[in-house]
Amino acid sequence: MLGKMEAIVVGGSWGGIDAVIKILSALPSDYKPTMIIALHRPKNVVNSLEGILKRYSKIPFSEPQDKEEIRFNHVYLAPSNYHLFIEKERIFSLDVSPPVNYFRPSIDVLFESAAEVYGKLLTGILLTGANKDGGDGMKTIAENGGFTIVQDPSTAASGIMPSAALRLIKPDFLGNIHSIIELISSGKEFIWQ
Repeated sequence: MLGKMEAIVVGGSWGGIDAVIKILSALPSDYKPTMIIALHRPKNVVNSLEGILKRYSKIPFSEPQDKEEIRFNHVYLAPSNYHLFIEKERIFSLDVSPPVNYFRPSIDVLFESAAEVYGKLLTGILLTGANKDGGDGMKTIAENGGFTIVQDPSTAASGIMPSAALRLIKPDFLGNIHSIIELISSGKEFIWQ
């Protein structure tokens, strides 16, 4: 069962946009936790993903700026071609160091930095994807006492990413996208700080 949570990090790749749209569409405007999303996308494509996802969110939605303070009741999308770190002061840091697992933003980079800052007050959600990014980050979240949720690979557009995580951890929750949405939107099980 989920305990007290302050933030949720979400990662996905192949098929991840559709999964994130389903999550955003289901959450009410008064949803309290901070949600921070890292999605793989080509760096050479003009980025309109923020505008697309914003249309589905009832919660304030933006790409964070470097050194921006993290707010509750807000959804953030890691900007294209930047790694997104969470600093201990609960601010964002953007970085252009080399890609990790072939991508920038890297899911592992976001998840690992968030785990160090939020510890047991963090929930990590790893969705569909076609590479192993996110597995090490989920392991770090688990090691720091956070709650781990992995999309069942058999229900994912590509099961490679969730399968890679399952080789590293036994998640606290494994399910399809609809059961994940039900879990994180249930006021009975999600108690906020």
